[in-house]
Amino acid sequence: MKTSNDKPIGEVLKEFIDTYHLEGKLNEIKVIQSWEKVVGSLIARYTKDVYIKKGKLFVKVDSPALKNELTYNATTILERLNAEAGSKVIEEIIFL
Repeated sequence: MKTSNDKPIGEVLKEFIDTYHLEGKLNEIKVIQSWEKVVGSLIARYTKDVYIKKGKLFVKVDSPALKNELTYNATTILERLNAEAGSKVIEEIIFL
């Protein structure tokens, strides 16, 4: 028998995320986790240290030629990463 304060776990988690303003951080994690899916496993192997700081995605690239190619396609990659996260999480990609 349910008591008056019983809630589904999904609702409790949503309230927790809202209360502690964690949605932004969770979306950043989604972006970082979707990096390989968006750029492909071959390119992901040549990228290291993918992190987000103040709305900018920083990616260290091992190959200068690949860095140039990624810079050329940065807008497309940015749009696809934000689409994976479900909101505009990053505003710029910086390849190091």
